[in-house]
Amino acid sequence: MTEIFLPRSLEGLWDIQDGYPEAAVYAGGTDLLVRLRSGLEKPSCLVCLERIEALKGVHESAQEIVIGAATTHSQILESPVIKQHFPILTKGVSVLGSPPIRHMGTIGGNIVTASPAGDSLPPLYVLEAEVEIRLKNSSRRAALADFILGPGEVDLKGGEILTKILLKRSPRWTIHHYEKVGRRKAQACAVASMAALLQVSQTGRIERARLAWGSVGPTVVISREVEEKLVGQPMSLEIFKSVSDVVKKAVSPIDDIRAGAEYRRTVAAALVQRLAEYGPWP
Repeated sequence: MTEIFLPRSLEGLWDIQDGYPEAAVYAGGTDLLVRLRSGLEKPSCLVCLERIEALKGVHESAQEIVIGAATTHSQILESPVIKQHFPILTKGVSVLGSPPIRHMGTIGGNIVTASPAGDSLPPLYVLEAEVEIRLKNSSRRAALADFILGPGEVDLKGGEILTKILLKRSPRWTIHHYEKVGRRKAQACAVASMAALLQVSQTGRIERARLAWGSVGPTVVISREVEEKLVGQPMSLEIFKSVSDVVKKAVSPIDDIRAGAEYRRTVAAALVQRLAEYGPWP
């Protein structure tokens, strides 16, 4: 039988890791427990982080918002701070799995799972999120885009855990948009998804743009070329259509059981065109 530890503090966690360096660490376990049941993973022991209060909650400082890695998706949805400053993250998390999954699953778990289809990831990429990684006697920060290396692969070294997600306060964006396309209307794993932040002038021209696509590459895809082509242009369907070929070249999807690569390219470009629904401007 697999032994399970439930530390109540980071100090307790470090003590367990000293004695059981091979232990698998998890919080909500919505991905790990599925893998255990299917036999894909067989750790000798487990360490659950869900009782460590230092890893939970949404906190404000003068320069940034800090989200504990063991904060559940439901807690993020309920946070007035996230709703006020980062509604795009609220939008992404609101379509992640089902209510039971959102109650159990954590934002840190969604990041460390590093699925290209993870619903929190495109919003966090356009928000230029950073993460804090801790070891017993040290810590470091990294850009989320550097931390996620590939499908299921992150920059965690032996004994390290993800402790915080850090979001810088930034000027208000005019448009916060997140949308995904799946094979069904609810509880769908994304065939393609897109997060977009746009700052639009009073005359209807795009002044700043950040876009990120999920499920169309080994990691979340960002195209600075697409963003640059949109800046200075009016909010119109024609403008968003004009970058379709650039979007299709930027993404690198695969064929799998859920969709073909060419279909994913088409959807990725079509998602950009959905931004026209926020116009005409003014």
